[in-house]
Amino acid sequence: MNPLSALLSTLQGLSQALVLYPIGLSLLWVVMALLWSWRFEWPLRWQRVAPDGEQGPPVSVLIPCFNESATLAETLRAALALRWNNFEVIAINDGSSDDTGAQLEAWATTEPRLRVVQLASNQGKALALRAGALVARHELLVCIDGDALLDPHAIGWLVRHFADDAQLGAVTGNPRIRNRSTLLGRLQVGEFSMIVGLIKRAQSQLGVLFCVSGVIGCFRRSALHEVGYWNPARLTEDIAITWQLQRAGWRVRYEPHALIWILMPETLNGLWRQRLRWAEGGLQVLHDNLDLLWRPRQWRLLALLLEPLASLLWAHLLALDMLLAIAYPLLQGHLGLSAAIWLPHGLAEGLLLVCALQFAVSFWLDQPYDVGLRRIAFWMVWYPAAYWLLSFSATLRACWRLSFSGAPERARWISPDRGHQG
Repeated sequence: MNPLSALLSTLQGLSQALVLYPIGLSLLWVVMALLWSWRFEWPLRWQRVAPDGEQGPPVSVLIPCFNESATLAETLRAALALRWNNFEVIAINDGSSDDTGAQLEAWATTEPRLRVVQLASNQGKALALRAGALVARHELLVCIDGDALLDPHAIGWLVRHFADDAQLGAVTGNPRIRNRSTLLGRLQVGEFSMIVGLIKRAQSQLGVLFCVSGVIGCFRRSALHEVGYWNPARLTEDIAITWQLQRAGWRVRYEPHALIWILMPETLNGLWRQRLRWAEGGLQVLHDNLDLLWRPRQWRLLALLLEPLASLLWAHLLALDMLLAIAYPLLQGHLGLSAAIWLPHGLAEGLLLVCALQFAVSFWLDQPYDVGLRRIAFWMVWYPAAYWLLSFSATLRACWRLSFSGAPERARWISPDRGHQG
């Protein structure tokens, strides 16, 4: 076999394996998500109020804030309108440079359930959350972002899990995107339904979660205290705390009925910066937990470690495949590139069918929680392809960036792109 034939054979085999990976992983997500939904979600799927009603143990709602002037009022208004019998709201101003602190003080003078913590300088979200947890009056802490709108019934759905499980450390809710005026906004609605929600259901079938979402999570404070609270050196403190809790023996759960409405980037630059941060933070946590491989007592978390490691390998092999695909026609003396090299016969159709299946299942599962899905269903269909491309690019960039610059000693806030809020 001559070198060009060997190169072509290698390229076709590699391309086939690379396409089979997302097909196989998506099918696994779908099957496991359906199993979990059938066991735990289906009986209550269309129910608005939690089965235990809207009374229960007292709750502290923590809202870390950094330059939230434009969105603070509606966030506080939604938090103070919760349908729960006993709760307090603690807003932590983490050294904002705008008038966030002044707004919080004004609100506190008229709202007895609101308490304000003013930090003199910017410390980062992890330390802001810790400051709020330390002054909170109650054991159960609901943590949300300073630009998010908490559903009035969310507390009941979150809290009900703690009554029957003394080893439950945290419950994560179901973020829904509220800014949908642009193509990027609509595509991300597809992401949170077709990717995030589906993965959380699939992981829940295994009894573990990769991340308790930083935008909505309910924590047992004694569990947080045991593991040392949030890690200020991690870019994604929500992923890090989820692993800390699970490795310490605490369980975590997903509750799709606990809704929160969030703002997401609607510019390419804002979206890229967000996903790069997520990728870097995820890689930091993976590095922190590689020792799991030789600790058999914690192998219940092994699937959470192996899947992102496989995705990391996939991203680098895909980059190699692209380089080989460019090199092959150049070595042949022409620039034509056959699509058959990238998508071997039959796999292109298979990939499309799996995307359609994933869309149909996720649309069906999430329909009770987001009535607006029907209006943007067309755009949701295209998100899996965009998701894999975005994940590929962000993973490669994050991997090489962390390799050369290292991890920061403390993760600082960055004012986000909150999209078009009109």
